[in-house]
Amino acid sequence: MREFTDQELIRREKAEKIREMGIDPYGTRFDRTAYNLEIKEKYQDVEHDEFENINDEFTVAGRIMFIRKMGKASFFTIQDKTGKMQIYISVNDIGEETYNLFKTADIGDIVGVRGKVMKTKTGEVTLKCLEYTHLVKALRPLPEKFHGLTDIEERYRRRYVDLIMNEDAKNIAFTRPKIIRCIQNFMDGRGFVEVETPVLSTLLTGASARPFTTHHNTQDLEMYLRIALELPLKRLLVGGMEAVYEIGRTFRNEGMDPRHNPEFTLMEAYLAYSDLEGMMELTENMFKTIAKDVFGKYVFNWYGNEIDLSGSWKRVSMVEAIKEQTGIDFKKEMTVEEAMQLAREHGIEVESHQENVGHIINLFFEKYVEDTLIQPTFLYGHPVEISPLTKRNPEDPRFVDRFELFIGGKEFANAYTELNDPIDQLERFEDQLKEKELGNDEANDIDMDFVEALEYGMPPAGGIGYGIDRLCMLFTEQDSIRDVILFPQMKKK
Repeated sequence: MREFTDQELIRREKAEKIREMGIDPYGTRFDRTAYNLEIKEKYQDVEHDEFENINDEFTVAGRIMFIRKMGKASFFTIQDKTGKMQIYISVNDIGEETYNLFKTADIGDIVGVRGKVMKTKTGEVTLKCLEYTHLVKALRPLPEKFHGLTDIEERYRRRYVDLIMNEDAKNIAFTRPKIIRCIQNFMDGRGFVEVETPVLSTLLTGASARPFTTHHNTQDLEMYLRIALELPLKRLLVGGMEAVYEIGRTFRNEGMDPRHNPEFTLMEAYLAYSDLEGMMELTENMFKTIAKDVFGKYVFNWYGNEIDLSGSWKRVSMVEAIKEQTGIDFKKEMTVEEAMQLAREHGIEVESHQENVGHIINLFFEKYVEDTLIQPTFLYGHPVEISPLTKRNPEDPRFVDRFELFIGGKEFANAYTELNDPIDQLERFEDQLKEKELGNDEANDIDMDFVEALEYGMPPAGGIGYGIDRLCMLFTEQDSIRDVILFPQMKKK
């Protein structure tokens, strides 16, 4: 058992003293009539002298964040989810017994107050306490007021303390659900239906990523936590639902850094009778709707860049973008050996499963182009080798009808004109199996049930996936994914 600090011992003694007064140190239900912010907003423009004719009372509750004890009268501040409220408390208003109870209070305790609204001479809206209720004794002291949790790792490990002490952390925690609700309203307004699909699967499909594995005891089966949402949603298009989306947890057994967490939130949407162009229009309008409706602005500062979401977004093909940066024209037909020679000349390392023109084009893009796409850019025309679920471009079957959205040099979305040819799809799955045999542990399995579904006929469709965490990073102007996930995965202490 750990040793208590002096402060912790004193707080435990106070908890016993409260119990001796016949009061439960850990409280019970408390009915409040208002939140701090709504009281402040209602009375912030009322002059000090006008309060002589105002007898409005409110009941509030929250955590004590500041105390200034001054004998028979004191000031303290409580914080609820909307912000802080100053309280004036006097023995003359609440009686000596209750005032003695207040004197046991520490910063961090949770209390309830019924009080009359007033304004101090300095102009601060304040409640004059008429009834004081102890609710919860905090046995651990909060971090020092002006620094909070200075160790950034501890901020994420003890998010509950971070939310108490850090106004920015609390604002982000409340803003993220607003962003997601805005997305849902936007999608619902366009006739999409939000659905739920399985988290557990016996096959690795829908994306290129390493999975988390688990075991189903009853069936004695090795299973995967899903790495994407794609194939179940496309089965729903076959079933006639036509416009579906899901916002759900996905899991990739990969590294952790400021932009990646092994457990993250993905949104995928599929629209029958649409295509790549439809997904571009959907995406641009969704981002602009979030910017306008949730934030009231279109310019955001992210990773040192001023990102402007207004206006028409740039569109460029992958091979055009590479040519702009390197002068190399991958649009021309070339052999694998010619592409390998270009890779060697440019210091690009090619793994055994990447020894084809398509993969080498992608490696050039990642090295020379990706970081340069700062303003919103739809990058389209990916090689078929890196896009196993995408319809080929009818004008040049070496490439597919796919785009990725890049903002600030980071990928935000991945969209396809969906492959609905079951014969082509099976061939692509078989190519993925060959890559797996060559050492690509991110290659997809063959999902024969999905191929069978396509044989019943899936309408032409556009589909897209968005990383919700990264989207929230942009809109809240945060550089680390850990700041937009309440409980990010942390390395073991």
